[in-house]
Amino acid sequence: MTHADALPDLTPRPVAAVPAPPRRAAAARDLRTLRVLWRREMLRFVRNRVRIATSLVMPLLFLLILGSGLNSALDRPGAGAGAGPGSGDFRSYLFPGVLLMVVQGPAMTVGALIVWDRQAGFLRQMLVAPVRRGALLGGICLGGATSGAAYAVPMLLMAGVVGVPYGFHLLLALAVLVLVAFSFTVLGVLGAVCIRKPETFDIVMGLCAMPLLFLSGALFPVHQLPGWLNAAVVVNPLTYGVDALRRVIPGGTAWAGEDAGPQWWGWTPPVLLELAFLALLAVGALAVAARRFSRTD
Repeated sequence: MTHADALPDLTPRPVAAVPAPPRRAAAARDLRTLRVLWRREMLRFVRNRVRIATSLVMPLLFLLILGSGLNSALDRPGAGAGAGPGSGDFRSYLFPGVLLMVVQGPAMTVGALIVWDRQAGFLRQMLVAPVRRGALLGGICLGGATSGAAYAVPMLLMAGVVGVPYGFHLLLALAVLVLVAFSFTVLGVLGAVCIRKPETFDIVMGLCAMPLLFLSGALFPVHQLPGWLNAAVVVNPLTYGVDALRRVIPGGTAWAGEDAGPQWWGWTPPVLLELAFLALLAVGALAVAARRFSRTD
């Protein structure tokens, strides 16, 4: 062996690409899944202009016809703006409830689309994708929340018609509506992963939607209902969305008073606590739906 043979080989060799850490790669796949499914829901939303128009008809009837009629019928002569509960504009009281009506229906409709995706076989294709089930449902729920909140934008632009001033508070109301839309999208999705037949899903959602609306204070004050109904009001998640909106929008509590919202043993929870309750409900329902979704065939 010569001295040259003993020297180490210093010829540069190509360096193999270092694979991305599994967690980072999984997170990238989840984000891509969220974006794709969110975009799919947005395309569904913008391409169905007839549904957008028809979804606004009933809330407009409630606000402009029913609200104006009841405002005239309930008007008390000589009652000024500071005359106490019952003396404000009923349309301002009804306005947050109408906003919730606009958001609730489209948000829960996302669940019906999942049921139809199961019938068409698209759901099976999603389940074999190498992504987490929570990411699949998260993208669908984000898309449903965005489209649901988008329905409320035209109604917010009509605030001046019912005496609600324009200002930053309407942006805060839109943020609350996004959270409410996300919560009810998750509840609709939870129902969709548990119910397989479209006809059954439509019946169940229809039976759930109206009691939730009537027992939320969206259309009339609920603080003087019988005790057994008050318990249903307190556990109704829509109650907290309506009350948070009503306290964010100026004039929302003038007609019924500040204490007309949900009461916890005689104590009115603050707006932030109501929103936190909605957020926790959405996260918990999403976790249950993802666990049930992983067993869907």
